[in-house]
Amino acid sequence: MPITLITGGNKGLGREAARRLVAAGHDVWIGARDPERGREAADAIGARHVQLDVTDDASAAAAAQHVAAATGGVLDVLVNNAGVGGSQAPVPEVTVAELEEVYAVNVFGPARVFRAFLPLLTAAPHGVVVNVSSGLGSHEVTSTPGRIESTFQAPAYTSSKAALNMLTSQWAAALPSLRINAVDPGYTATDFNGHSGPQTVEEGTDAIVTAASFGPDGPTGTYFDRHGAIGW
Repeated sequence: MPITLITGGNKGLGREAARRLVAAGHDVWIGARDPERGREAADAIGARHVQLDVTDDASAAAAAQHVAAATGGVLDVLVNNAGVGGSQAPVPEVTVAELEEVYAVNVFGPARVFRAFLPLLTAAPHGVVVNVSSGLGSHEVTSTPGRIESTFQAPAYTSSKAALNMLTSQWAAALPSLRINAVDPGYTATDFNGHSGPQTVEEGTDAIVTAASFGPDGPTGTYFDRHGAIGW
């Protein structure tokens, strides 16, 4: 039974991915900043929960210690899902402080959690990391006319996901024993976007569940959505 941790797993794509992975036989831990919401979500889908604020070093370290104590020091799958959208202000009005706020969660958060849980991942038979990115972090997708992603200008969010993609590539190259990939859920109806996306949460979690299920012969250092590979 793979042991899986999903950050920001108490709602939206994280919760649906957790539900599907529990159904697929994973021992899922929901990491949530709010312990009550994390506990409620975990109880509802048959998962476990751990308090985890991805912006806090001490919280990440404590979460890793808690999971390690319960699992014998092993984590098979880490899904870096927690994220924020950031400012909706016009591009010229976006401040450095607003950039920092988004990067704190979307870039430094995954890096912090990855570092804290790396000893558990390397102790697993074949550790897997799934970084939940976005098509809005793809230079190719956002510069392709006709793609809905090309119509958005959100420099904090888009650049944070582009940075997460590069972290994915660098981690995969440095740690070939792990399977480390970035996924684009696609434009999915969740609280994150006011339920404006055309995809269901099940469709939005297809790529996450696929990447979380990779075995030792699965790909690493890739970037894909539910339809297949996408350009960086």
